[in-house]
Amino acid sequence: MAEDQAMLPLNLHEYEAAARAVLPPMAFDYIASGAHDEETVRANRAAFAQWRLLPRMLRGVTEVDISTTVLGQRISMPVLLAPTAFQRQAHPDGELATARAAKAHDTIFAVSTLATTSIEDVAAQAGAWWFQLYVYRDRAIVRELVQRAEAAGASALVVTVDLPRTGRREADERNRFALPPGVVAANFAHLPQREIAKDDAGSALTGYIAAQLDQSLSWKDLEWLAGITKLPIIPKGILAPADARLAFEHGARALIVSNHGGRQLDSAVATLDALPAVAQAAQGRGEIYLDGGIRRGTDVLKALALGARAVLIGRPYVWGLAVGGEAGVSHVLSLLREEIALDLLLCGCAHLSEIDRSFVVPTGPLA
Repeated sequence: MAEDQAMLPLNLHEYEAAARAVLPPMAFDYIASGAHDEETVRANRAAFAQWRLLPRMLRGVTEVDISTTVLGQRISMPVLLAPTAFQRQAHPDGELATARAAKAHDTIFAVSTLATTSIEDVAAQAGAWWFQLYVYRDRAIVRELVQRAEAAGASALVVTVDLPRTGRREADERNRFALPPGVVAANFAHLPQREIAKDDAGSALTGYIAAQLDQSLSWKDLEWLAGITKLPIIPKGILAPADARLAFEHGARALIVSNHGGRQLDSAVATLDALPAVAQAAQGRGEIYLDGGIRRGTDVLKALALGARAVLIGRPYVWGLAVGGEAGVSHVLSLLREEIALDLLLCGCAHLSEIDRSFVVPTGPLA
């Protein structure tokens, strides 16, 4: 970044304020807002405040190791970059900047179907990466996207399962959300699905999703996907314990506890609140990841203690992208890395594997 190091944000909260100052209102609102009254957006953050860490003392810890593995892939910290659409509306380098920053930090970037840079171009800049898939009504499009992701080197397929239609995002309706000129859904350069252009009906994305995605998606479709790819299938959007069991019965290798950042069903359960029961229902049949509301290293440790293998961040790294491109994303990851390492040491642990349910207690006096 060009700014003096002393002027950089000190935490992920400050990056949101910095991004608000540089982004056009339509772009900022698209990234920041949620559905209806945004109760679930707030609940995702509030859920972390309902738990307290219970550190251990006199354990002789002088150094910590925050590396871990996801699906057998070693990463430098238990933080992945969640799929977020349309990143070139935040910065001209878009997904390329994000891919480079993730590679530099030795972690995984999940590339969105609705990226503004093509699968192939992102892959050329990325380290380990996953591909996030929306299931289109036209299964030929789905098959082509999967084949392209495989050929380009994706190591997993993240299937978003909570978007039969978009939640009502009133900020996008008010702004008549559309992509700015020159920014397109790059994976559809040869198809009409490329254009998400402004009209007078509200959010152009809402109309696009309603017209293109398969609202009838079922567990059979997850099996179908598992049958057309060798990539591990990771459903994203699981909240109910029963759905966790069904996901593994229908071919999932891992799953992401997610409510789409509060952008779909408002008043849906916060992801951290859903996590313990989902992890219990999974019964060790696959890894559990969590997104939604992660802003601090302590949030990451709480999620791990309650059953997650790793977490994904979305909005925070896009704020970094808006503020400083690749350097901004990198700084966001550095801030989280430093916090996780310090917090782990202060808990009295040398390795992430030591963090379990005994390290968290519900808010309130100890029993």
